[in-house]
Amino acid sequence: MQKKRILLKIGSNTLTKETDHISRGKIEDIGRQIAKLKENYEFIIVSSGAIAAAKQFVKLEHNGQEITVKQALASIGQPHLMRIFQENFRELGLFTSQCLLSYSDFEREVSKENICNTINVLVANNFIPIINENDTVATDEIKFGDNDKLAALTAALMKVDLLIIATNTDGIYTKESFVNKKPETIRMVSNLADLQKEVSSSKSSHGTGGMESKIEAANIARQAHVETWIVNGLKDNFIVDALENKTAFTTIK
Repeated sequence: MQKKRILLKIGSNTLTKETDHISRGKIEDIGRQIAKLKENYEFIIVSSGAIAAAKQFVKLEHNGQEITVKQALASIGQPHLMRIFQENFRELGLFTSQCLLSYSDFEREVSKENICNTINVLVANNFIPIINENDTVATDEIKFGDNDKLAALTAALMKVDLLIIATNTDGIYTKESFVNKKPETIRMVSNLADLQKEVSSSKSSHGTGGMESKIEAANIARQAHVETWIVNGLKDNFIVDALENKTAFTTIK
């Protein structure tokens, strides 16, 4: 039986559980679910969190722009983030690998082919590719998007079966219910233009992407015939519960 391929995008808010530190418990929770599902599913991960990983023990002196400081923090934090993934996943019998990509990689046919070939070899050999933006040379996702667009481009390129975007809400809420402080999840979406009208433009606290960047990502995935789920990654067991339809989340057909 051919395994279904899931691209899981984990935002900074999910990885830190909305604190100032990377949550080892959350990474372990993700690893435990992947281990449970690995007979039927194979995973590619797009993970934010390099800047958050650095901030917990580094304060940089600088005279330059904020964006260059964030690039430097990402450079410091990326190895630590990977180490935390590697340590926690290895205890569960899972193997990890690092892939650093930028938007320009998706604009050249040779680069796209190389990405595809590398990721396919990794997955075939039971290594989980953990992808992040190459923040030393590219700033797109630092400025806006928290890796949502990068995840969607990768999902489209790899022709995955499902894109799961883990965020800090139970999917996308109706605007009226959000204003009334009784959030109600939009469960199924077939028209993205209608969905756009329901979305507030607020950003999340650690991540740089609000719901707008997630809808943009879903649109990229949709053009490649990939379904997107926007799921609450702060909850334990969120992947398994979504697959078993035990939790509220937004499906974008």
